[in-house]
Amino acid sequence: MTTLILVLLSLAGLLLVLRKESGAKSAIGVMAGFGLVSLIFASGWLALVLFAGAVITAACGLPGFRSAWLTPRIFAMFKKVAPKVSDTEKVALEAGSVGWDGELFTGRPDWQKLLIDRNNGLTDEEQAFIDNQCVHAISLCNAWDVAVERADLPQEVWDYLKKEGFFGMIIPKEYGGLEFSAKAQSAVLQRLASNESLMVSVGVPNSLGPGELLLKYGTEEQKNHYLPRLADGRDIPCFGLTGPRAGSDATSLPDTGIVCKGEFEGKEVIGLRLNFEKRWITLAPIATVVGLAFRMFDPDNLLGDQEDLGITCALVPRETKGMEIGRRHCPIGSPFMNGPIKGKDVFIPLDYIIGGPDMAGEGWRMLVECLSVGRCITLPSGAAGAAAAAVGTAGGFTRVRRQFNTPVAEMEGVQGPLARIAGLTYIAQSSVYQTANMVDKGEKPAVPSAILKYHLTEMQRQCLTDAMDVHGGKTVTLGPRNYLGIGYSGAAVSITVEGANIMTRSLMIFGQGAIRCHPYVLEELAAKDNDDVDAFDRAFFGHAGLIFGNAARAFTQGLGLGHPDVPFDAVTRRYAQAVSRFSAAFGLCADAAMTTLGSQLKMRELISARLGDMLANLYLASMVLKNWNETQPVEGEKELVQYSLGLLLHRTETALDELLQNLPNRPVAWALRALTLPLGRRWDMPHDDVSRALAKSITLATPLREKLLRPAWTTHVEGGVDNPVAQYNDLLVEYERAEKLYRAVNKAYAKGELPQEALHPEDRFEAALKADILSQEDAEFMRDYEARVLEMLTVDDFAFDAFAQQKDSIVRHDAA
Repeated sequence: MTTLILVLLSLAGLLLVLRKESGAKSAIGVMAGFGLVSLIFASGWLALVLFAGAVITAACGLPGFRSAWLTPRIFAMFKKVAPKVSDTEKVALEAGSVGWDGELFTGRPDWQKLLIDRNNGLTDEEQAFIDNQCVHAISLCNAWDVAVERADLPQEVWDYLKKEGFFGMIIPKEYGGLEFSAKAQSAVLQRLASNESLMVSVGVPNSLGPGELLLKYGTEEQKNHYLPRLADGRDIPCFGLTGPRAGSDATSLPDTGIVCKGEFEGKEVIGLRLNFEKRWITLAPIATVVGLAFRMFDPDNLLGDQEDLGITCALVPRETKGMEIGRRHCPIGSPFMNGPIKGKDVFIPLDYIIGGPDMAGEGWRMLVECLSVGRCITLPSGAAGAAAAAVGTAGGFTRVRRQFNTPVAEMEGVQGPLARIAGLTYIAQSSVYQTANMVDKGEKPAVPSAILKYHLTEMQRQCLTDAMDVHGGKTVTLGPRNYLGIGYSGAAVSITVEGANIMTRSLMIFGQGAIRCHPYVLEELAAKDNDDVDAFDRAFFGHAGLIFGNAARAFTQGLGLGHPDVPFDAVTRRYAQAVSRFSAAFGLCADAAMTTLGSQLKMRELISARLGDMLANLYLASMVLKNWNETQPVEGEKELVQYSLGLLLHRTETALDELLQNLPNRPVAWALRALTLPLGRRWDMPHDDVSRALAKSITLATPLREKLLRPAWTTHVEGGVDNPVAQYNDLLVEYERAEKLYRAVNKAYAKGELPQEALHPEDRFEAALKADILSQEDAEFMRDYEARVLEMLTVDDFAFDAFAQQKDSIVRHDAA
């Protein structure tokens, strides 16, 4: 018994040392101490094992011992198996900054680092712009009119966007721009998101475009010329990156710029002869200035002795001879301005290079650094805004739509999708708010930008799919009254652009994070490149300590022992502790995958995707926790935050389970399962009771519905298009009174107190008035209420030949 007690105590001591990553000396002390006690009071064999462990730990863990014999051997092996990082990958890895994503890689995230920078909201100027200019702009856009009747925004909208500076949100005031924060840009796009064409038209010039590139890299002459013109809309920009053979792999650009001599403004100058073919370029058909990425070559060594200068970015005015621009693509669902650009032997001076000749060959770095911020804002914000609009319409419709004499919102089959819409919307809003706040604090979140781009656009697709499902026939029939169908079909665009979602999930999130965010991998690779054995020794054995520490933390916390101290309230504490626990499990599995697969991990995209899913869901859960911690909760929000966090942790655990099922090295996978899931899976999907509560909260006029709808357009504007969210809100304010009267009339009908032929609600109200079941006031209220409900349920119909472009080809089925 004494021996067993000593075994357990020594294991507990070692686990404690490993959890805290106290170092080799502490581990040696534990083993030597218990070995001595064992030698005196218990088993000599146990003492021998513990002493042997102490000696091995000293030889491997103490720098003075290991550097003489162990480190050089490991270093030699590492240099043989370490993956080769290409120059383009190095640029991508070095772009941006590491913040909370890096903490999640450590397995012991320091929550104070996340909470220290509070999101203090918008300035009065920014909020006024969102409440006034944004509302006015969206009130001028009906989805059917924009997408089908015009295939463009109305002229008055373009004029208004230019006049009010929508295209200059990121441009400093000294150049005539609005100089909005990242949070304000996000809020603008969320408010505009119920019309995809409008959101994209405003978002793109403020993210990946010449404006941002000029701000960061442009010459003073370029800034002074272009930025004021971009800010007030005199110039409309686009950026030509992708082409027929260069989509997600932008580094494979076949477009060329050859250094040569040519004539410009009547003089012979050194410049570039461009040949290019671009497609999928947003705003290209109406752009007045084209940002262009191409591969730059100097075969005649006019600039130096380097022939291949690399990817370069330049600004080319629309009227430049040889450039073809103006034709259009038709993006699915929402035909915003998008089209091809071609150029044959287009000559431009070197001064057209963004940043001037000194920035030749720096295009890939410029693009990656801009993408790392822009992808955090535009599409994720549009996704969050579209999800909020789905809350407004799906919640309102299902409450006023009645089947079997009851609102469909009371049916459990409908409540499941409604709860999912609410939860995903809450996650999306929390994530864009808090990540935009990080940008405003000076971070350039490269890995979080990929997380938000993939997961929030997928959430948008799910929310719109669920909203379509609960609407039924209302939204599968296109027309001016259909407020969902066009946005639903256009969701595929967000999934595909700015890094296709399949690629982002499979390659980018973990592929970039594994090296960029890991506490030691980048240092190890740098030591290899510099042939620095001392630096490698520090990094490698620090890495080893991290692995053992994560194993101890994942195992003990998986058993429910030693919960980390987290700075959250009783509502969310256990969720934050679970994030910490899964952070340790993720870090351990990431190291195991990199160790066992080595350079093959690049090709094992499904493994990388599941590791990325773990990281992403932990990041999103952290953003929800931070948002809860910083905002004043409303009634019903406790259930919503618990639903959202439970869903994210369920997804994290699912990704972990699937990773362990598919990790090729099975003994390692079995060991990882024992360490990370010692009691099996513990995070189920949120309970049905919570789903029912959330469905009720977003289908009635509640504080929670109001909070989720804050980013969306919720008001009526005189002279503007109908706003379905505002119309549903009005109906929900009066719903309780209407529901009581519905019940009274239906009860009377069931008892035979009303004529059996009174099948329509309107007929029953009139009959109930005659039978003194309804007062005159109540009858008038129900006439008006039911008329407004019927208007929201009505779908459009058209002339028989309305959809045919070739009228003479129509088959007249009713012809004699």
